[in-house]
Amino acid sequence: MKLGVFTALYQQLPFEDMLDKLASMGVEAVELGTGNYPGSHHCNPEELLDSEEKLKTFQAAIEKRGLMISSLSCHGNPLHPNKETARAAHNVWRNTVLLAERLNVPVVNVFSGCPGDCESAKNPNWVTCAWPPEYLEVLKWQWEEVAIPYWQEEADFAKAHGVKIAFEMHPGFLVYNPETLLKLRDRAGETIGANFDPSHLIWQGIDPVAAIKKLGREQAIFHFHAKDTYLDKTNIAINGVLDTKHYSQISDRSWTFRTVGYGQDEKTWKDIISTLRTVGYDYIISIEHEDMLASIDEGLAKAIALLKRCMFYEQPDEMWWA
Repeated sequence: MKLGVFTALYQQLPFEDMLDKLASMGVEAVELGTGNYPGSHHCNPEELLDSEEKLKTFQAAIEKRGLMISSLSCHGNPLHPNKETARAAHNVWRNTVLLAERLNVPVVNVFSGCPGDCESAKNPNWVTCAWPPEYLEVLKWQWEEVAIPYWQEEADFAKAHGVKIAFEMHPGFLVYNPETLLKLRDRAGETIGANFDPSHLIWQGIDPVAAIKKLGREQAIFHFHAKDTYLDKTNIAINGVLDTKHYSQISDRSWTFRTVGYGQDEKTWKDIISTLRTVGYDYIISIEHEDMLASIDEGLAKAIALLKRCMFYEQPDEMWWA
């Protein structure tokens, strides 16, 4: 395993300054945003695809610092009912796949997207319950008429360019847990897997260790985000885990994103890392920092320190005792 960082947290820094900073902190890999929600501050696919010279300079800057690119990330909503919004997200996705191919990056991280409730909808509609019955009708339409046809075609496109699609399971989109990920994988093929981010699962009540085992049996974990979630048990006891209050209202929310180790304890993170190894995952642990209570530098440094204590860097020896 290697330790990486999703570089969107340092989007205010110039590209090479960001690389210098992360290399000095002991990071081995970078996950680069290419547009849509993460922005393209450090990696603009259109510019790099248009210039062989810029592409070589870009690669050289990463390699000379002893770093590698773990993935390209273009989380957006290509299923958005607003056709212009969907088209823009789709174009970024397509260019990201083409760039990943040129850079020999094996994985592109995305969201599944979420349609509206019909062809004339204006905004996405995330269905969260089975009744009244029209909700199930909406959900069936979203999957059968929009999501499955779209991702079947895009899985073929990605496969043709040697790229795997790693869905981040995120509430608000059709793929938000292992069941929905495997549902889409079953219909669109094994080019589809997970960018496994435990932070989005923990607040739903999902055990990340159990989820890793489930997806690991299917060889469906392509990339991993190290991000933590704190569960406020007092607020959950009153209001449950569904929470639409702004992330800044920390004392009132049921859950909050935290630096690794400040939501779940170190033992939990050691269990997560050990389970990843158990299911054969031997790729990148990419830190995503979204903590309102810690500065970027301090929060990232604490996450790096904890994960270095948890991660395995060598292959296990033969089982000499049995």
